[in-house]
Amino acid sequence: MSDEISLVTGGNGHLGNNLIRLLLSENIKVRTTVRHINNTEPFKGLDCEVVQADITDRKSLRKAFEGITNLYAVAANFSMWAKNPKTEIYDNNMQGTQNVFDIAKECGIKNIVYVSSVASLDFTKLPASVDNGYNKDRRNWYYNSKNDSDKLAMELGKKYGIRTVLVLPSAMIGSKAYKLSYTNNLVLQILNGEIPVDTNVTLNWVDVKDVALGTYNAMEKGRDSERYILSNEKHTTLQESVKIASDLYPELKLKMPKKVPKCLLYSVAGLMEFSSKLTGKEPLLQRHYLDMFYDLKQDYDISKSKEELGYNPKPSKMALENALKYLKNEWKDKKMA
Repeated sequence: MSDEISLVTGGNGHLGNNLIRLLLSENIKVRTTVRHINNTEPFKGLDCEVVQADITDRKSLRKAFEGITNLYAVAANFSMWAKNPKTEIYDNNMQGTQNVFDIAKECGIKNIVYVSSVASLDFTKLPASVDNGYNKDRRNWYYNSKNDSDKLAMELGKKYGIRTVLVLPSAMIGSKAYKLSYTNNLVLQILNGEIPVDTNVTLNWVDVKDVALGTYNAMEKGRDSERYILSNEKHTTLQESVKIASDLYPELKLKMPKKVPKCLLYSVAGLMEFSSKLTGKEPLLQRHYLDMFYDLKQDYDISKSKEELGYNPKPSKMALENALKYLKNEWKDKKMA
């Protein structure tokens, strides 16, 4: 086993970097890919091989995948908005998945743990479960990309005879981070009192380290062609999230976000979308986002992950408290990457 190398794509990302640290602590040899080879800060002090590769560039993948047995496919475009979402988000994630499996087959890789997302679950019956099939809501290109690349990974794994296990994380937060992820940024906004309005969107906070361990256990114990949810069971509302921050840091005097009618949120979202067309910057609120998430309870059935992977995440409240402490005490020393 000692000469086997595990590869993590996207090792400078939030989950990828925590996963590398975990694998190294298990004395596993690790190679990781980054899109920009000069991005070395996340790997300081880590005994892992760093190579340049992009999941949209097959030639670079061929080099990176040589001699690999176990592949953790973590890299993907995680953004809820882009100027041209079909191309920048959807096509990139689909093509990236196709490339990873094609080249894995060429290079004789035996096992892939593919990081999907709870975005690919059907929320019409709660708690959302892998047994309920896929999300039928097609209004968001990021969600579409996670749905369809999840299915594609399953199909290609079967077609190529590669053992493929899928993990579906929810809103990952906490340390360590080298750039602000979408969800850690939301925690920072809570800390900075930048959530004036409750958009009635719920979150399912989970510690990124628990997701990293769940991902590693999926490689060790997960069954071929199975999907495992890596989240907490119950959602947390925005108001509850701000209350947790407020109890932790009463001196910040955080104001509770106000509830406003959906129709008003809708009008504001329309204005924000209009101005984003002019500025080219992501709007803070989007109408289809409200349609999809307003009053959606992000509750998940994680019994399969508990039974088969030994998954046992910290409760959401603790995950959020840890993330708040990290972002308040350690993040300010970092440059925004």
